Amino acid sequence: MKEASLHDPVLCFVFILSTSFLLPDSSVGDSRAQTIEFKCGHRQEHNRTIYVGNFVATMENISEQIRTSGFGMAITGSGPDTSYGLSQCYGDLSLLDCTLCYAEARTVLPQCFPYTGGRIFLDGCFMRAENYSFFHEFSEPEDRALCRNTTRKGSAFQESARQAVRKAVSVALKNNGYGRTQVRVAGTSNESSYVLANCWRPLGASSCRACLENASESMLRCLPFAEGKALKTGCFMRYSDKNFLNPELGNGNSTETIVVTVVVVVGSVVVLAVVGVIGGYIWKQRVIEKKRRGSSDAEKLANTLHDGSLNFKYSTLEKATGSFDEANKLGQGGFGTVYKGLLPDGREIAVKRLFFNNRHRAADFYNEINIISTVEHKNLVRLLGCSCSGPESLLVYEFLPNKSLDRFIFSPEKSRTLNWDRRYEIIIGIAGGLVYLHENTKTRIIHRDIKASNILLDSRLRAKIADFGLARSFQEDKSHISTAIAGTLGYMAPEYLAHGQLTEKADVYSFGVLLLEIVTGRQNNISRTAEYTDSLLTIAWKHFRQGQAEELFDPNLMLQNSHQNAYIRNDVLRVIHVGFLCTQEAPSLRPSMSKALHMLTKKDEQLPPPTNPPFIEEKTMELNDTCESPWYPLCSGDSASLARVSYSSFYPRCAWL
Repeated sequence: MKEASLHDPVLCFVFILSTSFLLPDSSVGDSRAQTIEFKCGHRQEHNRTIYVGNFVATMENISEQIRTSGFGMAITGSGPDTSYGLSQCYGDLSLLDCTLCYAEARTVLPQCFPYTGGRIFLDGCFMRAENYSFFHEFSEPEDRALCRNTTRKGSAFQESARQAVRKAVSVALKNNGYGRTQVRVAGTSNESSYVLANCWRPLGASSCRACLENASESMLRCLPFAEGKALKTGCFMRYSDKNFLNPELGNGNSTETIVVTVVVVVGSVVVLAVVGVIGGYIWKQRVIEKKRRGSSDAEKLANTLHDGSLNFKYSTLEKATGSFDEANKLGQGGFGTVYKGLLPDGREIAVKRLFFNNRHRAADFYNEINIISTVEHKNLVRLLGCSCSGPESLLVYEFLPNKSLDRFIFSPEKSRTLNWDRRYEIIIGIAGGLVYLHENTKTRIIHRDIKASNILLDSRLRAKIADFGLARSFQEDKSHISTAIAGTLGYMAPEYLAHGQLTEKADVYSFGVLLLEIVTGRQNNISRTAEYTDSLLTIAWKHFRQGQAEELFDPNLMLQNSHQNAYIRNDVLRVIHVGFLCTQEAPSLRPSMSKALHMLTKKDEQLPPPTNPPFIEEKTMELNDTCESPWYPLCSGDSASLARVSYSSFYPRCAWL
């Protein structure tokens, strides 16, 4: 397998911090979502369109399984572009922490594109995808052990680690492939060795045994170092002098604590005791400092909420939603569910209930609240407040009864509701909201995920831009920023997809794609069927160049037996023209959002001819770049670092928000 460069995982939504993390709580788990190793394979996809569609479907399927069982396995498609996927959390993770760990893993794996295979080990979970059935494999020549903690331990700890590893393997073989142990080091009162062993569920008993025995042998070569990990095709093992195990078991329930008697010289015991005391002091100081930083973030957040009148009591929101009654459910995504609520003053609200609180995301939550709470425009969904002091975290938005635009334009029945006048008003509203974000705020705000499902409609079918989980802001003196890739495939600008180069022109590109969707009623997302291999952008461009764009019109745009159809036809053709100007490959050629709005409203002005959109003539997602900037990922020659794409299907957002 080819090793890919490691980056911090992309955040495709904002985790909400509960202030309860400031208090010690042994019941709180650790998702252990740090990447240990990420590798891509060598096989390239056969048909990009089919492969990506199959891959997305596989990830969706696994996502549903992970949230209920901590394990997921799926197969989508047939032939060379079949997508096989597997993900599993280690047995000590709760389902809550497992969901978080899986979320981190699936932001990284798409980076392997255009290679069909890849696997990623995190501290709490594993994920792998291939274009062949690998489910019963347990060994590969490139399997290895990692010995990154080079702190040397004495003979007492080494013996305890060996005992713990043997015991963990024994427990795992009797407990569906999962075992964990704690072995106290003889001669000490507070030092132990901790071991976790886990096979992937599809393995049979004999394969699991072989994998764990091989893992034990390779991992124990890390001794006398304080920690070792075995990364195997069919299993994972780890030993450490630190207690990395979660206090509450998730998918297994076997734990063993034994004492190993080891004869050592008194001097060694004294040394170990001194090292233990010093290590304990350093660890304690780090914990105190970490809590101090976390406390500062929490206090800053609390002050912001209080000063901005954004804070809601949890009990108020619980009552408003009927204790989150299923009858009030508006939609559900991978990390949150949205409910309709009614406040005591009669206001209707939408309450987004997150699946979990994460203790490490205070800064991210503060950033999102700071962005959303400072913008106010008729075409932006208003954040009314949030609750972060109860047992779970909640966001409160204004309630919009008609939900999202995609439910209309992609539905054969509901699309009839949107005649051309309404669609044109929606288009102008979206453009106006983006102009405000890009140009009329103190700091430029880039949404990064403009698409039909993130456009909500009020009671009069007026558009409001929603979901600022990916939004980024930066100062006026910055021409662009380099950032990890996040968004939805099919809507992402080529320079951002390939290089992470983010400017307002990324939103302009997404807006152009959305224009084509609105007038055609077709979705630009890559199809999962073999019959439909071209994207909407490709098909529309071919029709536009041939003067046949009218063939793409949604039939519901035209009025029956009406003389107004000629005017509608000209308006729709102009919108398509602007859509292609917005989706030109070179960002410098795309208009600003204010210019695009001007083009849409000043119908008597002549439009310039558009140049080719990206990916029209290419079989793969390669770009015609000259690699003039050395910081571009592609310029390094590592094709595996093409992009860290976050598909909306990888991160199933709430259908409503």
